[in-house]
Amino acid sequence: MQLQSEDKPYDDINITPMLDLAYVLLVIFILMCTASVQGVKVNLPRASSAPSLAKPKTRAITVTNEGKMFLDTVPVSLAELEARLAQYKASTPDLPVVVKGDSLTQYQGIMDILDVLGRLGITQVGLATKPR
Repeated sequence: MQLQSEDKPYDDINITPMLDLAYVLLVIFILMCTASVQGVKVNLPRASSAPSLAKPKTRAITVTNEGKMFLDTVPVSLAELEARLAQYKASTPDLPVVVKGDSLTQYQGIMDILDVLGRLGITQVGLATKPR
């Protein structure tokens, strides 16, 4: 009987356990990445079946510190403003409007405009401000 000698080099390394560990780590990594990308599930609201071709154009009403009013860039009086907004509202029922007032504008001028918007039934109103 012959015994193996101790000075013979060990020439084959079993890498199967190392590959098993690598595959397990790869699978865990893939599962964790896809789980974080999916996000939180929510019940989304349904849209109408008719596609909207164009968003309504937002109209801007500007009041200067002297009290002058502008619809987009055209100077208007309060009566003209009401008439033009009524025309826009007739063609676009959900007309969005942004009111921009100078910081030195009298509060009554803005209230007059908001009163006109309320009479016309315009509910999508924004007040433009500047961040501090």
